[in-house]
Amino acid sequence: MQRPSPTARATVDRSTDAPAGPDEVFDYVVVGGGTAGSVIASRLAEDPDLTVALVEGGPSDVDRPEVLTLRRWQGLLGGELDYDYPTVAQPRGNSLIRHSRARVLGGCSSHNTLISFRPLPSDWEEWVAAGAEGWDAATMDPYFGRLRNRIVPVGEADRNAVARDFVAAASEALRVPRVEGFNAAPFTEGAGFFDLAYHPETNQRSSASVAYLHPHLAAGDRPGLRLFLETRALRVELDDAGRATGVEVRAADGGRAVLRARREVVLCAGAVDTPRLLLLSGIGPREQLAALGIDVRHDLPGVGENLLDHPESVIVWETDGPIPENSAMDSDAGLFVRRDPESAGPDLMFHFYQIPFTDNPERLGYRRPAHGVSMTPNIPKPRSRGRLYLTSADPDVRPALDFRYFTDPEDHDARTLVDGIRLAREVAATEPLASWLTREVCPGPELNSDEELSAYARRVAHTVYHPAGTCRMGAPEDPHAVVDPGLRVRGLTGLRIADASVFPTIPAVNPMVCVLMVGERAAELLVAG
Repeated sequence: MQRPSPTARATVDRSTDAPAGPDEVFDYVVVGGGTAGSVIASRLAEDPDLTVALVEGGPSDVDRPEVLTLRRWQGLLGGELDYDYPTVAQPRGNSLIRHSRARVLGGCSSHNTLISFRPLPSDWEEWVAAGAEGWDAATMDPYFGRLRNRIVPVGEADRNAVARDFVAAASEALRVPRVEGFNAAPFTEGAGFFDLAYHPETNQRSSASVAYLHPHLAAGDRPGLRLFLETRALRVELDDAGRATGVEVRAADGGRAVLRARREVVLCAGAVDTPRLLLLSGIGPREQLAALGIDVRHDLPGVGENLLDHPESVIVWETDGPIPENSAMDSDAGLFVRRDPESAGPDLMFHFYQIPFTDNPERLGYRRPAHGVSMTPNIPKPRSRGRLYLTSADPDVRPALDFRYFTDPEDHDARTLVDGIRLAREVAATEPLASWLTREVCPGPELNSDEELSAYARRVAHTVYHPAGTCRMGAPEDPHAVVDPGLRVRGLTGLRIADASVFPTIPAVNPMVCVLMVGERAAELLVAG
């Protein structure tokens, strides 16, 4: 199949051919067709005089019901559309965690549960305190209203009886308000059904690709937008003056080419693959690059550092028979708690799963009940910090992800999970939820001491796939910041980053909407120059 020229109508090219020429030139080259990249490419291409190349390592999500149907999200984990990154040994946690990263147009918004929270004002203020001037709540909140995604509360038909009773029991047991619409106003506590980026009547995703790309791929009204699917970015090219001039890419058939950028290269490959691409391009800590034989083009010590995540544990109950099957995606409701009155926002969160979520407990000998539910205590503001690094100069070798889970000196993260298990037990003992439950499967009522609960919680901990922070934003003079508040890579020109890797700290809530808002802000910054 012949690829369209850069001035042809925007289209999804299903071929795996290499780009047509060795030096095709665009105004912007955007690497990563995921949550932020879809936003940025679509917004830039609103100007018919601009040409934009969008490079995505995976295939299209168009006409793929296994991707577009939200309820089928679990089937995507670990499959052909998942990069499935392992975690290095975690002495205080679970070393078997796999980090799913989507290999499909729309990125992780095509792969996740689409739980959608406007970041809290306290989240943005943390960024400002970390040197991200101009990213305060007053500046950022309007971008939420610009999002094209359909973000709505879980539909009434998807609110099954056990989830409703969880919300009622959580509110009663912990004396927190019932929340109808978490995005209606800032909150510190509350139980309720989530807002999701989906269409309740069809259970179809309103992902970044669906909201920002699909309408224009069908209508052909983004004439300067060109998609390179199943195309891997290998290296950012820099000239001798330190300007990013393009990206070397490789198609599925092995063919290589260079996509040149007249104006800027924008990296939106996520908190794993953006720092990985920088390191492979010789941009990062000098000693690490030199040890691997990578030509050091720009010494930038913060690349790959400050690796963040939202780890959580799990407590499972058996139910007295099957529970109702109507659900948006099996985790439709949740709970936020503020244990510390000095905390600016919630410091403990729970997802409520209408399934017995026992993947990790089974490794310890627990058995999955035929019918059950789960609560997963989650750490909104983890204090442990990890790092991402290369072990080889070969671009096909996966990077090492060392989250250093539960290593913060004050043991805040582990204590949060212990408190979470205790509070979950209070909720489970409260009507109307209590009538559904017959026994606690894991950790089991025999485990009661802080030491026992901490050991259990850490060994069965899992991720909710929120890696962030590996190219963090900070003040221009901060030597460990990778990008400045304009999202420009420090010490280079023509190169910006816009994805979760720029987060200085992780939001207390699920970060997808924050990434979408970063994409909207980045598009404005790029147009402004």
